Amino acid sequence: MFGRLACSTRCVSAATVLLAGISQTPAQTVAPPDPPYEAKLLRLAEVLGSVHFLRRLCGEQSMVWRESMGELIENEVPTPERRAKLTASFNHGYRSFDGVYQRCTDAAATALGQYMREGEALTLDISTRYGN
Repeated sequence: MFGRLACSTRCVSAATVLLAGISQTPAQTVAPPDPPYEAKLLRLAEVLGSVHFLRRLCGEQSMVWRESMGELIENEVPTPERRAKLTASFNHGYRSFDGVYQRCTDAAATALGQYMREGEALTLDISTRYGN
């Protein structure tokens, strides 16, 4: 009987140590799923980056498109990972034209018009389908 008691005490001690180790393990947080409009939002961020570059190339001095991207991020209240993806998409759009155009040409103006229309369509689609 004493042998059983000793084993029980050892088993309880071992279990206590194991449970203490588990409770001290950092909790793994599960990131919330991306919203259903995530792909469209990432594309909109890329379009905003492209428009920001092209509008400034063609003479606009304001930072309205960059500020719009900031507002989009603020309104989304994204996780750090989502914020990084949105920012990367904006920067990708900006850089995709940075190496192509050195000055405002007819081709740049045409691309700007196409991106403005795409941005408008994306904004309308996201707000109509998923807006409050």
